[in-house]
Amino acid sequence: MQTVISSLPSEEKPLRASIHEDQRRRRNADPGGLSAILQRTIRHGSLSVIDWRGHREIYGDGAGPQVCLRIHDSGTVWKLFLDPESELGEAWMDGRVTLEEGDLRSLLSLLFRSLGTKTPEHASARIHATLRNLSRRVFQINTPTRSRGNVARHYDLSGRLYRLFLDEDRQYSCGYFKTGDETLEECQRLKKRHLAAKLLLHPGQNVLDIGSGWGGLGLSLARENGVEVTGLTLSQEQLEYSNLRARNEGLAEKVRFLFRDYRRETGLYDRIVSVGMFEHVGVNHYGAFFRKVSALLRKGGVALLHTIGRNDGPGHTNPWIARHIFPGGYAPALSEVLPEIERSGLLVSDIEILNGSHYARTLRLWEERFQRARTEIRRLYDERFCRMWEFYLTASEQSFLHRGLTVFQIQMTNDPGAVPATRDYIFAAEA
Repeated sequence: MQTVISSLPSEEKPLRASIHEDQRRRRNADPGGLSAILQRTIRHGSLSVIDWRGHREIYGDGAGPQVCLRIHDSGTVWKLFLDPESELGEAWMDGRVTLEEGDLRSLLSLLFRSLGTKTPEHASARIHATLRNLSRRVFQINTPTRSRGNVARHYDLSGRLYRLFLDEDRQYSCGYFKTGDETLEECQRLKKRHLAAKLLLHPGQNVLDIGSGWGGLGLSLARENGVEVTGLTLSQEQLEYSNLRARNEGLAEKVRFLFRDYRRETGLYDRIVSVGMFEHVGVNHYGAFFRKVSALLRKGGVALLHTIGRNDGPGHTNPWIARHIFPGGYAPALSEVLPEIERSGLLVSDIEILNGSHYARTLRLWEERFQRARTEIRRLYDERFCRMWEFYLTASEQSFLHRGLTVFQIQMTNDPGAVPATRDYIFAAEA
């Protein structure tokens, strides 16, 4: 290049030198090819990226909200190129990427819409995805001891945190929206009503709630349907709060909550329900889970499973979510669940798919409450924690909208005659 420039007429030398310098600067600004990846991925929308040297690149067709991301160091560029699935959340949490225009929801919506359910096409991202798919069973060896530790990491955070962004009943699972305009309290009441209808409850029955959370579902079933409920949890925080609620609401003789792994339960029950817990079981343990449900269910009983799932086949948990939010967690595909139900001796009597909009709307309401309480949450923890949780809530919302996540409600029985022949009973019970 030096020889070419020296042979040019003198008036062209500065221009060609300027072009050469600009090319060198661009290579240095994007040492890992991140710009090329974004160029291929972002076809629609408007994304600007400013690197640590102030160089700006623009991607997309200019439609929609303007989003401008600043990357504060060259190392982050490399990390985002090599493993975006893991590193975007890390960089956001650490403040190594920030937004000049737009908000986190706009950024993740643009990225997730562009990707859909695909893995980024470049070799490094494909290799990471392949390794995670191959190793997922290792990371989901959820023994009773390991399960207790995993649960404590998330659910034994301060009760004040959950009080600040959940509904008054502390329902920490997908709400049920009939119009889409329901408040958080309304969609959670509708969810509990929908579950109760599918359980075909009668006064005097005994119900097992596997993964009973803060007790809201069990207390509602006892109060409104006259049943007795045993709830199982591995969170000490949830256990104490649930039993306190049962005493305060005068339901302690009908509802009890135990610190117990589902594998250690030995009773017999007319009805079994599990909401938002199956995601913590681990793919290695699905057979054991359904065999235990089958063993605990009385003849003619009904069991109901409500779980996050994926509609694009088996995969792996996002590594950032697994590291910081739900260690040992995994949302299954139906193809991974149904064979284990069949082998357990249980009969599938109904499957309902709640499309991603139900959980996306729930997560948005949680995130809005989280942001309104952010000052108080920062006092509980710190700014890094706040950035971690806003990324978790917003990325989860966008995953339900664009990345193939959904919710399965699977009704099971051990007696074909235990469930009516049509689904009209669900709507009648709700009414």
